[in-house]
Amino acid sequence: MFWLVRRVAVSLILLWIVTSLVFLSIHMVPGDPAELLLSNEGQSANEAAVAEMRQRLGLDKPLHVQYLEKMAALARGDLGRSIVDGSSISDQLARRLPRTLELVAMASLLSILIGVPAGVFAALRRGGGFDRIGSAVTGITQSVPVFVKGTVMVLVFAQMLRWVPAGGYVALAEAPLRHLLLLFMPALSIAIGLSGVMFRITRSSTLEIIPQDYVRTARAKGLPRRRIVLRHILRNALMPVLTVFALSVGTLLGGTVLVEYVFNWPGLSGMLVNAVYARDYPIVVAVILVTSALFIFINLVVDVIYAVLDPRVRN
Repeated sequence: MFWLVRRVAVSLILLWIVTSLVFLSIHMVPGDPAELLLSNEGQSANEAAVAEMRQRLGLDKPLHVQYLEKMAALARGDLGRSIVDGSSISDQLARRLPRTLELVAMASLLSILIGVPAGVFAALRRGGGFDRIGSAVTGITQSVPVFVKGTVMVLVFAQMLRWVPAGGYVALAEAPLRHLLLLFMPALSIAIGLSGVMFRITRSSTLEIIPQDYVRTARAKGLPRRRIVLRHILRNALMPVLTVFALSVGTLLGGTVLVEYVFNWPGLSGMLVNAVYARDYPIVVAVILVTSALFIFINLVVDVIYAVLDPRVRN
């Protein structure tokens, strides 16, 4: 229990550090957001209007005062309002965050279902046809950028074959089948590259486990091959796979910008890009904070899974 409390405390400290760095780095960027908001087609805004806008947004206060007020608001769960249109940031996140999480979850599930079994199968038949073909294919899929894969998929499956829609979004409650069809293409474009990573890591880890003494002992006892693979090989081979998977999923949270753009998926990434262009500080801080919190939470969950798979990790 103490181990878990310590890991949670470290995660909270990391979240505070990330939030502080994001806040300070954004405010160090040259330019006045109040002047930017009031500017019209390149024409400078009136100085009196800019001063009034800065006062209304609280930008006239010293930086340390703005920082303390922001931290206090975040501690209360108040993410603030957009300085562009005054809308609630929490409401925008409530709409967009589930869409990005759904995309990442589907891509992660597809990558595991494809990469892990294929990696184990290739390791058990090292040097065979499947092993060679799988290694070659994954090398190609990892080298192709995700937006290229997405564009090719739209061209082939949506434009030429017309099997699925080219892109867009519809709520799951309105049309479940169409929602899944619209989700499948962007998720698969991400999963293709991630499944290659899972394939290589699983294959390499499995090859390291197969010659171990406890595997040879299990074979000498005459245990069924399926039990040896699942209980003795796969369980021990999953440790490095979980590490890479956690880092990859965390990266996907901030790397879905191009995929959401290609497939017109209204997720969190588009919200962040628009906020950066508009210099909407509260939205940028809120989005990065939520993304960082999810990344840290995923790594915390992986640490707990480590402790379940291997109790030695607790010590």
